[in-house]
Amino acid sequence: MASLILMRHGQSMWNAANLFTGWVDVPLTQVGIDEALAGGQKLADVQIDEVHTSTLIRAQMTAMLALSQHNSGKTPVFQYSDSGEVMSDDERKMVEWSQMNAGSDVSNILPVYVSWQLNERMYGDLQGMNKQATREKFGDEQVKIWRRSYDTPPPNGESLELTAARTIPYLQSTLLPAFDEGKNLFIAAHGNSLRSIIMHLEGLSKEEVLALEVPTGVPMIYELQDEQWIRTMG
Repeated sequence: MASLILMRHGQSMWNAANLFTGWVDVPLTQVGIDEALAGGQKLADVQIDEVHTSTLIRAQMTAMLALSQHNSGKTPVFQYSDSGEVMSDDERKMVEWSQMNAGSDVSNILPVYVSWQLNERMYGDLQGMNKQATREKFGDEQVKIWRRSYDTPPPNGESLELTAARTIPYLQSTLLPAFDEGKNLFIAAHGNSLRSIIMHLEGLSKEEVLALEVPTGVPMIYELQDEQWIRTMG
């Protein structure tokens, strides 16, 4: 039975510093590295056929560290392809020069796909601000609304609703077709991008999703049973 394996990145340096991060591209702390390794150990014997991650380094570090613990012996290889959009010469060269020889043995390769649609919720004007200082400036209730409501974004940022408007189409156009082919997919992403996906899988209401917490570095496995998504791990 095919599975969707979801995993939030380990603790980032700005998680530890209590800063709003969003799309600011910061790496993991040592704690986050340890969380990613521990999460990977839980998946060591779980079949993985494809990896999908965001463009942000904390998610990519988490995916690679977790896979370093996997017992398949396969090599994760990032996939670059022509999206059909206008690309610079350097971008086109990356696509052309990163390809393996047509006769290469790909049986020991684990393809890794990077998508901005899996990025964290963009926090707009709050990015880089200390969370406690933000509460003192705008009030606890306003910050809670920005952080936890479904459809109220922070200034110049995204709400969870807007985040879902990019993650769910990616789920439906890219992830689920691969799942339907029987592939086990490992998705390493972020708290809010995963919340929006879990909301869709579990059929949560706008009110129910507000209480949903996605822990760092903990793999969650979903299987489709009798047309319902069931969480079997995490």
